Amino acid sequence: MPDIELETFAISGMTCANCSARIEKELKKQAGVLQATVNLATEKATVQYETPMISTDKLIKSVELIGYGAILDDEYHKQQIKLQKEQEMKKMRRDLWISTALTIPMVLSMILTLAGSHNQFTLFFHQPIVQLIFATPIQFYIGARYYKGAYKAIKAGSPNMDVLVAIGTSAAYFLSIYNGFFAAQKMDLYFESSAVIITLILLGKFLEKKAKSKTSQAIQQLMALQAKKATVLKQGQEMIVPIEDVQLADVIRVRPGEQVPVDGKIFEGQTTLDESMLTGESLPVEKKEMDLVYGGTVNTTGSFLMTTTQIGKNTALSRIVQLVEEAQGSKAPIQAVADNIARIFVPTVLILALLTFLATGIFTGSWETAVIHSVAVLVIACPCALGLATPTAIMVGTGLGAKNGILIRGGSALESAAKITSIILDKTGTITVGKPTVTQFTSLSSQNKEEELLAIFTALERNSEHPLGKSIYQYGRNQAVKELAVTQFQSLTGSGVSGVIDQIQYYIGSQKFASNYVVLPTTVLAQTNRLETDGKTLVYLFNQQKILAFVAIADVVKETATTAIETLRKQHIEVYMLTGDNQRTATFIGEQIGLDQEHIFAEVLPAEKAAKVKQLQKEGKFVAMVGDGINDAPALAQANSGIAMGTGTDIAMEAADITLMNGNLLAISNAIELSNRTMKKIKQNLFWAFIYNVIGIPFAALGYLNPIIAGGAMAFSSVSVLLNSLSLNRIKKTN
Repeated sequence: MPDIELETFAISGMTCANCSARIEKELKKQAGVLQATVNLATEKATVQYETPMISTDKLIKSVELIGYGAILDDEYHKQQIKLQKEQEMKKMRRDLWISTALTIPMVLSMILTLAGSHNQFTLFFHQPIVQLIFATPIQFYIGARYYKGAYKAIKAGSPNMDVLVAIGTSAAYFLSIYNGFFAAQKMDLYFESSAVIITLILLGKFLEKKAKSKTSQAIQQLMALQAKKATVLKQGQEMIVPIEDVQLADVIRVRPGEQVPVDGKIFEGQTTLDESMLTGESLPVEKKEMDLVYGGTVNTTGSFLMTTTQIGKNTALSRIVQLVEEAQGSKAPIQAVADNIARIFVPTVLILALLTFLATGIFTGSWETAVIHSVAVLVIACPCALGLATPTAIMVGTGLGAKNGILIRGGSALESAAKITSIILDKTGTITVGKPTVTQFTSLSSQNKEEELLAIFTALERNSEHPLGKSIYQYGRNQAVKELAVTQFQSLTGSGVSGVIDQIQYYIGSQKFASNYVVLPTTVLAQTNRLETDGKTLVYLFNQQKILAFVAIADVVKETATTAIETLRKQHIEVYMLTGDNQRTATFIGEQIGLDQEHIFAEVLPAEKAAKVKQLQKEGKFVAMVGDGINDAPALAQANSGIAMGTGTDIAMEAADITLMNGNLLAISNAIELSNRTMKKIKQNLFWAFIYNVIGIPFAALGYLNPIIAGGAMAFSSVSVLLNSLSLNRIKKTN
């Protein structure tokens, strides 16, 4: 059986959407490749393939054969890729300065002449030989990148933006040579047009690369959170070691102000941690012995010792970075529209430029004018804006989500979340805290003080492994009760616990267990029955004579649940609750959060959860499922959009489209709002990219656009799309 691998490659040499489409097509042709996606904005290719049918070397070779560069985007090559990009930016900056310095005198001379100034400066720079000397380095040294790109594109049978630029500027350049040196009479020169077009397009590409780096800032910020060193305890000695040398089960000391180096568990000390980089929540989180801590979080108060549980790629931070990178490299379904247009865009523009040349020459009789009009058509056309419209918005949207504790799996997940009409919330762990909590303590003995009875309750449950017992013990600790010694302790499986305190035998257990020893007064039964009707679980403290006290325990509703549901309704989304609890308990919880009876699904078995999602889908609703448990995974997968609470299980998170790292229900509306805003930006980008070409090309063909203006507009159309995407960063959390 072949193994299926998924690898990411850094791609170099792409200039527009046609390039990414060409590489994607070539990769998909390779035997053993199951899926390939090439992202123009991230300049990366993600390939799913079978081994040993094809290897990474063969994939890289296939990209290189069509004229582009590829390198495996892994930890080993990260530094090489970074240096490569830095060198590329350095060369582009240097070339831009050279091109600008050579272009400015020609442009200045042209402007002064148009203004009626005829001096030594303008006369000197209007000489054909002078303009030729200034324009030639721009055309063939600075512009060499476009000639090389055009050659590779034509050779591969997939003309791109480079073809348009190379043909357009060459036409203006060689027409100027003819007019300046071979024409029978003095004619206009267009050296400055070709020079300005190349300079402006290079400036546009430079600004585009700068803007692209900002779209991936979220990834860079997350990666910067990784600690570089750790203080490891070995043989009683503290040693500072590089993070790469930390091993599983190492003992690490973390002092106040330091970053937690890797994932682990505290075994000595207590502290508060700033976990905002994981959850988006600004409030510090208290941590004590046996609590989990995560690499990249910041220790704000006490010093503690931890044992390492995850290192390298397996830490929570590394997994988040990987998930965001995958999301940013993905495509939204809406991008298919732009991809289909991009495939035929350049050939169509070439045909339009040829028709413009012929029509203008025939109708005006001036073939010089025909050349200029066709050059304007070539350089106004911009496939780049189409190619960048969707991926740049996805990069910014998913990055912004990650900074706020919302992990979105990619473009498809973003698009789905923006269409949600109905949400099903699993009760346990989603609407509720997900663990039993004491909601009421009641003393029934006139001979004992309340604090004495609570101290007995707490002492007997000190060593309990039962969730209810743990909740009682935690409640007592929180009330700072006196610690009591217990002897002859017994855990009575299925019933409760017993023990001797101050020579008196005490018991803790259910009503059924208590009835074996004592008679429950009718007044107590009436009170506890009401509590049970409200979905509470009752646990009794008694001796061999009478009931002494009881606690009511429930899985309490999260503080933010009601507000979150109100916010979702304001977004015109229907909210449903789903639970395996009985109808009585479900109704009680539903009333607390303001849900109508018809929006409550009670007594639903785990296997039936996905069926409830299907039921709403059959009614024409676009359904999101929110859950946190293993048994929620089928429903999360069935839903149009699956949303997992990050406080839940890894299986639920794997099945979901969106993961909310902080478990806060308010983040659901934030995630939907972010998706809506991102999709709005994508549609704006696509609209402006389309309308720019639809309006610009006819204007250029009719001679209403000078080639210089056309070149500038083409250069800055891509930048405008990027800036529009980056404006997503101004979105603030609504709560």
